[in-house]
Amino acid sequence: MPKLKNRVAAATLSSLAVLLATALPATAQRPAPGSEAAAYVAVEEGTIALTGVTLIDGTGSPAQRDRTIVIEGARIAAVGPDGEVPIPAGAETMDLDGHTIMPGMVGLHNHLFYMAAGGRMHPMSFTGQRLYLGSGVTTIRTTGSLATYAELNLKDEIERGLQPGPRIHITAPYMTGDESLNIMTRFRGPEQARRFVRYWAAEGATWLKAYTTISGEDLAAAIDEAHRQGLKVTGHLCSISFTEAVELGIDNIEHGLGTNSDYVEGKAQDECPPDLWEVAEGVDVEGPEANATFRAMIDNGVAMTSTLAVYELFVQGRPTRDARTLAAMAPSVREDYLAAKAEIDEIGRSPEGFLNAMAYEKAFHDAGGVLAAGVDPTGNGGALAGYGDQRNYELFIEAGFTPEEAVRILSANGARVLDVFDDLGTVEAGKLADLVVMNGDLTANPAVVREVMIVFKDGIGYDSRAMLDDVAGRVGIN
Repeated sequence: MPKLKNRVAAATLSSLAVLLATALPATAQRPAPGSEAAAYVAVEEGTIALTGVTLIDGTGSPAQRDRTIVIEGARIAAVGPDGEVPIPAGAETMDLDGHTIMPGMVGLHNHLFYMAAGGRMHPMSFTGQRLYLGSGVTTIRTTGSLATYAELNLKDEIERGLQPGPRIHITAPYMTGDESLNIMTRFRGPEQARRFVRYWAAEGATWLKAYTTISGEDLAAAIDEAHRQGLKVTGHLCSISFTEAVELGIDNIEHGLGTNSDYVEGKAQDECPPDLWEVAEGVDVEGPEANATFRAMIDNGVAMTSTLAVYELFVQGRPTRDARTLAAMAPSVREDYLAAKAEIDEIGRSPEGFLNAMAYEKAFHDAGGVLAAGVDPTGNGGALAGYGDQRNYELFIEAGFTPEEAVRILSANGARVLDVFDDLGTVEAGKLADLVVMNGDLTANPAVVREVMIVFKDGIGYDSRAMLDDVAGRVGIN
């Protein structure tokens, strides 16, 4: 960890800091004394100057070298070139030469449950929040819940400073039709859909997620009621295509090309075709059909969420045996995962289809679409909370995005979709100090995204390695 200098709290706040403090939202999260969250604090709240950094600020602007970031309380007070930004007297100064800083990641398709190989599912009551925050993910949306009350309770504990973890935007249980998993809500008509939405709005959910076999009539009712209640709706679609969902008023669509039935010739209404992946391999991502999907989404302000890290797991020959991931798994989970991966390398999906899915997302982005990202820690268990979010950065670089574009997708775009961009998503004066400090130059080496040292959330620095060390051997258990 970088050497901490001048560990002296400022005696008084500057006039700017006082102004910023008055704007601090009531939801700012502080670790309670003696709590599990407090055990991971490496840099206490105060006046802090981070100097000498390479900054990728989340706006899409070119990376900036030799930058100083001043934090006062929970917010960023100033950002600028070394030597030009005044450092307040008494500030704690951290010399971060050789390090990169980016905004805290905003995970837009993240869960607080884990699916292991073979379909076993476990709530992540201990590992999830540590993996997310320790990896640099400071905000998540639980895009489909398994145990919604457990997730609401964890959200409350994090907000009260009892548990470490990211800010959590709660999505209600999955909404689907007759043929989906029995852990989901199977709608039998529009009135049930409306009743479901009203109930979960009252319980504290702010998003809803439609799943593969939902009907158009039920989804239309859910979207209408959600908007009446001030909620938003996303979907892992199949029975309803992307353009059909846009017409119904959906706010966000998950997963990209591999779940879009727009390109299935002769698709019947409300019918989920059997294998969209085979169709995806033949889609011309620069062609008129894809462009029509993009234009519908862009013109109606519908974002797309990328989950490349989880899709990669099902593709032959991909590098999906990360040592950190394997070490975090419980021994039996690790054994099952490695057996599943060995089989996938023999009979899994073709690399060509995966590369086309990557190109589809790049084409959507380049057409002006809002692309966000999340890990989706399901599938066969190889995309872990946090680690999979980091892997998305590497996959974006492989897909042809610049480092600056990739960081914007992982941070600012997610913040925009969640309507928290005024406070989060970029490293700018006035915003909450959610920062990821990495050892190395992220612009030169995508793997530096894994070298997280400190994660600032609300101006408090948490020891990344301590959090990640504590999950070793526990993923799949708790």
